[in-house]
Amino acid sequence: MSPRHRNGSAQAATAIAVVADVMAAIIGLWILMYLFDANRANDLVQFVQDTARWLAGWSHDLFTFDTAWLRVVAGYGLAALVYLFLGHALAGRLRRY
Repeated sequence: MSPRHRNGSAQAATAIAVVADVMAAIIGLWILMYLFDANRANDLVQFVQDTARWLAGWSHDLFTFDTAWLRVVAGYGLAALVYLFLGHALAGRLRRY
């Protein structure tokens, strides 16, 4: 492969890793806001909650623990971990080629 092609792969891998990190950071920020009982009437808190709920829609109510904070940590935390794992695995794969 030409060096030019490798550079493009590395740039794509970096972009994928950054997107995965940002997605996980938004979800992690919502978990922290929930745990610290952030004011849900605040626009920033609403934005982070809506974005995290959209990103973690597939795992949002996956667990049925009795305590609400544990459901939030487990459901949203799982989504954040999956995004990190898949994003960095894909980025690593692209960097090898």
